[in-house]
Amino acid sequence: MEKIIPTKIHIIGSVGSGKTSLARELSYKLNIPFYELDNVVWERHKSGDIRRTEEEREGYLNTIIHSEAWIVEGVHTEEWVANSFPHAELIIFLDTNYSVRTYRIIKRFALQKLGFEKSNYKPTIKIFFKMFKWNRYFEEVGKPNFYNKFGIYNDKIVVARNKSEIENSFKDKFNIKNFGRKK
Repeated sequence: MEKIIPTKIHIIGSVGSGKTSLARELSYKLNIPFYELDNVVWERHKSGDIRRTEEEREGYLNTIIHSEAWIVEGVHTEEWVANSFPHAELIIFLDTNYSVRTYRIIKRFALQKLGFEKSNYKPTIKIFFKMFKWNRYFEEVGKPNFYNKFGIYNDKIVVARNKSEIENSFKDKFNIKNFGRKK
């Protein structure tokens, strides 16, 4: 029996959980466009970011989730994102260890400040410290909130703590081998 590969995927997790990296890999492997929810919230301009209005944000997200194929990733569990979960064929919850996420926040900031990693925002000390706050908030509020609000979609949620769990899940559920990009 052939396994159907999902074409509408929502990836959720905290800062530093690996959402963007996973979205890029899946986008490459499955040839599906991916979207960062932060870029749905913010219009990116060289002169600075502008927050979209609620109507603009919801309209943009609805355009994405009503398209033929998509991967969205983000930390958001607020009401404006709720419509994406019933439309998703697969929801990947990255439950990466808190200390691993903390290490990645530090590493990312250093690489961005040194110019080795691109970012959608200016990597300031203020943002750096906010990321620790957001990481703790996700652990204490965001994660329980996700399960309370969206646990009804349990049949399409895959919880993964690391890359090997994701790879194994894709091999088992969808017969996708050689996960990710060859480097």
